[in-house]
Amino acid sequence: MRVVFVHGACVRDGDWWWRLTADALDRRGIASVAPLLPSCGEGSGAPGPDGPGLAEDVASVRAALAGSEEPAVLVGHSYGGIVATEAAAGLGQVRHMVFVSSYLPEPGESLSTFGAAEPPPFLRFDPGRGVFGVVPELFAETFVHDCPPEIAEAAARRLADQTLTVSGEPVTAASWKTVPTTYVVCAKDRGTPPSAQREFARRAGTVIEMDAGHHPFLAQPDRFADVIAGAGRVEGELRGRFGGAPSSGGLRRGGETRARRAPAGPEGSRSGGGAR
Repeated sequence: MRVVFVHGACVRDGDWWWRLTADALDRRGIASVAPLLPSCGEGSGAPGPDGPGLAEDVASVRAALAGSEEPAVLVGHSYGGIVATEAAAGLGQVRHMVFVSSYLPEPGESLSTFGAAEPPPFLRFDPGRGVFGVVPELFAETFVHDCPPEIAEAAARRLADQTLTVSGEPVTAASWKTVPTTYVVCAKDRGTPPSAQREFARRAGTVIEMDAGHHPFLAQPDRFADVIAGAGRVEGELRGRFGGAPSSGGLRRGGETRARRAPAGPEGSRSGGGAR
């Protein structure tokens, strides 16, 4: 099994964001990769009105997934869940999906579908330049308040402008409908309210709550790695027992990380949270 990570909006250097969890997975014998998201300026094109958008982000993640026949767990964080939703469509390598403080869009839905009437104060928009980003002064208290100071400082140095059009570009496929899916609710998140996350999570097969802020993979990398490793392990056990890919998630964990089955019904939610 390998893991493919998709980072959130308005940041660059995906390898850095996932490194602590990737190292924890590596100690468990699980390899991982974090594809670039061109809309965040990772690549040759610059964000802007004519810059790379959702399609380019999806293509980057699909290329990473298609580059190996090894079974994969696809992990999408915040905006990365929208990218992952479309990127996994039709790829048999993806055996489990994990969404973290994220969105599970239906075909035709976009990031703006889940936005509040007024943009949150921690995001800034520049229509003239065709980009949006995080307000630097509000980043730490909103997104990394539960991380060690040195991690929070390093994260702040990796903020980036992103092509504004990604907010309105709809997905054309919803792979979470056919792939076993786990949703990680971040109960101390100040960016995307936990109440909104729980509504998004109604579309997932299994829901796990972590006592963490918006970036549990930075604040609690070993515990988050356990969640990822568990998703792959349960999927493998189900395949070995019944053959083929299971139709729903089955990950359960105890202690401070609580798991429950999500109630049936794909109900959407509008959030006061942000796009990261």
